[in-house]
Order: sequence, then C-alpha cells, then structure tokens
Amino acid sequence: MLVVNRFVVADEEAFVGRAHTALAALAARPGYLSGRLTRALDEPEQWCLLTEWESVGAYRRALGAFEVKVSATPLLAESLAGPSAFEELATAPPGGAVTVMASDRAGSEDGRRGGDARTTIAE
Repeated sequence: MLVVNRFVVADEEAFVGRAHTALAALAARPGYLSGRLTRALDEPEQWCLLTEWESVGAYRRALGAFEVKVSATPLLAESLAGPSAFEELATAPPGGAVTVMASDRAGSEDGRRGGDARTTIAE
C-alpha cells in the first residue's frame, strides 16, 4: 500500500524538519516498508511525503500509535485534501513482466478480494 501526502510549503526549513520527524516516527512502526520526502522540480513549493506499507491495517495501526500522533499526525493534517492511500494493483521489475494483484476493496470490479491473488502478464 502506498500513501501519498502532498503539501504546499511556504517555510521550507521548518517543513523539512517536521517532515523528517514525521518520517522517522512512521518508519519505526511495524509494517512500514519505505518512505521518502520529495519536492517538485518545477514548482519547489510542492512537496510529497510518500510511505509504503505492508497493508492498510499496518498503516492504520501506525496512525494510532502515540509517537505517530505526536510527531506525524499534525504534519499529515496539513496535507492537501484528496485521496492519500493507494492499493498496489500491478508491479513490474526493470525489464520484467507485469504482475497484477487482486484488489483488497470489497466490491472490487472482479468481485474478488485479497491482494495475494497474483497474475503475471507475459513480457
């Protein structure tokens, strides 16, 4: 699962320090896989905090942790409105085949649940 929090930043120095603190708090939680703080090349006031999680449950449990509530939630609350949590539906390694995963959403288009169902599409 990928979480994308977008920000418009006026005070870069203050924001970066808070974002590093938030990223460290999230990184300490079980189920955290990776994270990055990024900035738009053409519009330097536009930033993203990207985190990757084992599952939606791991992410939700992380948000409930005291350290995350103190160190990350205030910053995340300042992110731009819109969807932020995205499920992984297909992957492809460099030069490799595309692997498609079933949606974990109830009532998904194919009627299946469970991100463990995988189909590989030939190169």
